Amino acid sequence: MKLGLIAGNGRFPFLVLDAARAQGHDVTIVAAKEETFPELNEAARRHGTAIHWISLGQLGACISVLKDAGVTHAVMAGQVKHTKIFAGGIIPDLTFLSVLRQLTSKNTDGLIGAVANVMRDRGIELMDSTSLLQPLLARPGVLTHRRPTEDEQKDFAFGYRMADAIAALDIGQTIAVKHQAVVAVEAMEGTDEVIARAGHLAGPGVRVIKVAKPKQDMRFDVPVVGVATIEAMRVAGANALSVDAGKTLMIDGDAIVRSQKQVHSFEHRPWAAHARSLCNGRANGQT
Repeated sequence: MKLGLIAGNGRFPFLVLDAARAQGHDVTIVAAKEETFPELNEAARRHGTAIHWISLGQLGACISVLKDAGVTHAVMAGQVKHTKIFAGGIIPDLTFLSVLRQLTSKNTDGLIGAVANVMRDRGIELMDSTSLLQPLLARPGVLTHRRPTEDEQKDFAFGYRMADAIAALDIGQTIAVKHQAVVAVEAMEGTDEVIARAGHLAGPGVRVIKVAKPKQDMRFDVPVVGVATIEAMRVAGANALSVDAGKTLMIDGDAIVRSQKQVHSFEHRPWAAHARSLCNGRANGQT
């Protein structure tokens, strides 16, 4: 398959590239100048893959590059900070400007969903962004050597309702709780910043809950957890994490579990991680 890789920041694009090439796909990369790690150049060279650096907002150029390469399917991988749209410095081309003019709200689902529709109209179908990385999706149950304590599970159970609500409203995916009180809620700033703010506000012992949207579109904005997330938890003194099974990419795989032996919470014990089972798109009520 001639596959397009639309790359944002983080390790996600590197893993998709490795997996796609391992499966024999002919990959063309479109990398965001403002976001994508420059090391992707070397990864592309190693795989013999063409890479094109395009500024955010140049949707028409992105589509043209992919069409010229004969691409019919593409994967979006890696974060593009939503704040980039509002902070200035992005010059939309006519194609992206037409997308923006059609939107009644510029939240993630509305914006990226509209981009996906334009790409489909031009003959490029966005794929499930986890389709090449299925082994890295969180499995149900305990993910670390230490199980969450009873108090941590109570905080998880308390927090799911609020986390699901903000996710359903497409506000964010992450909240931090402590002693069954909400400490911090994610909006545009991202998970690591929420964790840092929670540590500043409530001190050590916060619990982090990261969820998928009730109707999560797996083509984009899929929840991702990596070693960087765990490092943010360590700095903040957070000691437990819950994610949604089957919807969250544990991007660093076994390295996250191994980090448990190196990164300890404020209580000088390993942190704990748990993946909530989902039933019919939402939790089955068990922690």
